[in-house]
Amino acid sequence: MRFFFKSHLPGFCLALLAYWLGLDSVFADTRVALVIGNGAYTSTAQLPNPSHDAEDVASSLKRSGFEVIQGIDLRQADMQDLTIRFARAASRADVAIFYYSGHAMQYNGVNYLMPVDAMLTDEADLKRFVRVDDIVNDLQQAKNLRILVLDSCRDNPLAETLKRSATRAASIGRGLSRVEAPRGTIVSFSTQSGQVAADGAGRNSPYTTAFLKHIEEPQEIGDVFRDISSDVYDASGKTQLPELSLSIIGKFYLNGPVSVTIAPGAPQAAPRADPCAAAEAHWKAADGIGTVGAFEDHLARFSNCSFASLARARMDGLKQKVAAAPAAGESRTFDGKWDVTVSCASSGKAMGYTRALSATIANGLFHAEDRDPRTNSTLAIDGQIGADGKTTLSARGLTGPSAYTVNNSAPGSPYGYTIDAQFERSRGSGKRNELRPCSFTFVKR
Repeated sequence: MRFFFKSHLPGFCLALLAYWLGLDSVFADTRVALVIGNGAYTSTAQLPNPSHDAEDVASSLKRSGFEVIQGIDLRQADMQDLTIRFARAASRADVAIFYYSGHAMQYNGVNYLMPVDAMLTDEADLKRFVRVDDIVNDLQQAKNLRILVLDSCRDNPLAETLKRSATRAASIGRGLSRVEAPRGTIVSFSTQSGQVAADGAGRNSPYTTAFLKHIEEPQEIGDVFRDISSDVYDASGKTQLPELSLSIIGKFYLNGPVSVTIAPGAPQAAPRADPCAAAEAHWKAADGIGTVGAFEDHLARFSNCSFASLARARMDGLKQKVAAAPAAGESRTFDGKWDVTVSCASSGKAMGYTRALSATIANGLFHAEDRDPRTNSTLAIDGQIGADGKTTLSARGLTGPSAYTVNNSAPGSPYGYTIDAQFERSRGSGKRNELRPCSFTFVKR
């Protein structure tokens, strides 16, 4: 992260300045990246984009000061060699990035990346794949910032072969399993866990197109990846939503410069570690819910801690959206109070349930928010309803006890999905865009 500091204090210590600003590790003199694009598979469908994706991402990261280890259409032995080189390089780096484009799959909740020569006749063949967990462990050796990017949530035809040959009960789902970002790490998937991403018709996949557009911008790295996710969501007609997990403290920039001026003689208070000890965990929960109430609660508890400014910005943005006047062509036909019923059938070990929410539609903007005392889970639903009553709503929240969750999600884990819905003047219905069968009914009061 390139920072340039200006100080009016002669002989000012930059390390102390970083401490005052809450940027524990703002200098990243050594940057390393492993970029892999696998498309020329010998035992399954070939992919046209990964080689182009890897070439373009490698060039972009080199412009941002990275030493890039690059591999295209790697066989098993070559893929292992490059991951070993990367592990050694990451141990000496301040910033480390792993980028992968190609086939991948999940088996019993473990994610695997596929070399071009890998075959999959039974479970033992998974040893020919690269475990994502191992890559995450290698990334943790970098001192300041670690980034995992997987543009690989495409359906893997070999998964069906493994499913037929499995001798014991096993979970082989679509796409990839969710990876929670360890501290100091950003994890970005091209689509949500359990979902399948599009290959795209151009030189690059939709996700990599957005990645290349934003990764060199002089923005804070969290904002960069949020912009990437937003671009993919919009470009896909709101059908592909990248999965993003961030666990970073402070502000990080891959490109700058950023100038910070410190006025002379400004007294600085000593840090208070104890009041902010739980701020990070609470922020992750509030950001996962993504509602005004969640951000207000964070500010009430941690108003002087690291994430307070982010909470204020998110809260202000949400309030502005609600207060905004309707644009031309938007309809107020559906404005008013609505009752929402969510019915989810049982799915595997996850129990089915029904819950009721109260919703408000103002200027065509839909908002519902609820905490279920039975499961202690939260759910918030937002979206814009068009004049024809058609909409894609965005739902976010925290899971309840594991008996009510899919893929063994821990209670309190953030989740999100979209809902395709059709409103009429006094009623409406919708369907959850995810594997778990859930239906939504809307009745106007």
